Amino acid sequence: MDLNIDKVLIRHIESLVFCSSNPLSVKEIQECLAEMFESKISLEEIEKSLSDLQERYQQENISFELVEISNGFQFLTKPAYQASIAILLKNQSKKRMSTSALETLAIIAYKQPITKSEIEQIRGVGSDYTVNKLLEKELVNIRGKADTVGKPVLYGTGEKFMEYFGIRNIEELPVLKDFRVDEENVIGEERE
Repeated sequence: MDLNIDKVLIRHIESLVFCSSNPLSVKEIQECLAEMFESKISLEEIEKSLSDLQERYQQENISFELVEISNGFQFLTKPAYQASIAILLKNQSKKRMSTSALETLAIIAYKQPITKSEIEQIRGVGSDYTVNKLLEKELVNIRGKADTVGKPVLYGTGEKFMEYFGIRNIEELPVLKDFRVDEENVIGEERE
């Protein structure tokens, strides 16, 4: 590819990622560019341009970087500036996620796909309101229906979940620690 065309391609990709409010996948970039240039741009060319952009934004004099997150690319502030961003966000939004929302979200993240009754069984309380709020915030989405009586809805984490926690995929979640059951605290077993 011509050097000038490379520069034009990089600028178009950069502007697409910049103006997208969600991580932009390579496929979405390819579709936009195909329409713009009226010809198909190869995935390899797009990936090379993205790599060049990532390298460019690694310079110390730039406060943000191009990051691959949630199966796409997005500009994010570099970790060195997260404290000032955290202050801004705290001041802009005093609302934080409730304990019940965090509990429910953790259960869904680690047990997905999961039904509402399974969530409620683990939490010990009703979860209708909390699950609906998580759906509204797109942290959770509906994954289909279970093959059990009544065909209950199955829930799983959504794309916003990965954005919110800054992970690329669900495998990046911290591993649950192994819990050792203390012999003295076992209920319902007879002592010898």
